[in-house]
Amino acid sequence: MSSHEQRVILLAEDDPDDQMFARKALNDCQTTIRIEVVHDGEQLMQYLRREGPYSDDDTPPLPDVILLDLNMPRMNGREALHQIKRDAILKRIPVIVLTTSNASPDILDSYDRGTNAYIVKPLNYKAMCAAMDAIGQFWFNTARLTSRDSR
Repeated sequence: MSSHEQRVILLAEDDPDDQMFARKALNDCQTTIRIEVVHDGEQLMQYLRREGPYSDDDTPPLPDVILLDLNMPRMNGREALHQIKRDAILKRIPVIVLTTSNASPDILDSYDRGTNAYIVKPLNYKAMCAAMDAIGQFWFNTARLTSRDSR
C-alpha cells in the first residue's frame, strides 16, 4: 500500500446513533482514516465479498480494519466474525469487536472466533475519541498490516 493511499475502517453497526458517534470520533481524532459503514452482518459480508450492491466498481476498497458490533439484525456479529475468519482472504483483515457487552462469555466467544481485539463501547465522546485514536495509532502506525494487493 502506498503511503498516499487512505486507510479504510469498515464499521458494522446497526444503531444510527452509534454509527454517528463512532464516525464523528474517528473523523475528529484520526483525520487520515476513511470510515465506511454497513448496517448488519449480511451487508458486511456482501461488502467484503463484493456481492449485491457492492459488486460494482464504485465500491470502496477492502477495509484495513473492521469494527464489528455483536448485536445486529439479519446476521449478528458473531456469525459474521466466524465467516470472516474462515475465509482464506478475509481472515487477514483485523477485526475489532466494538460492542456494549462486557460479559465474559461474549468476550471469550469473540476471541475463540478469531477477533483481534475486544472493546466495550465507550459511553462518552472523549472516551470514544480516545478509543478511535488508539485503534488508529496501533493498527496504522505500530502494527504491520497486509497490503490490499496481497488479499
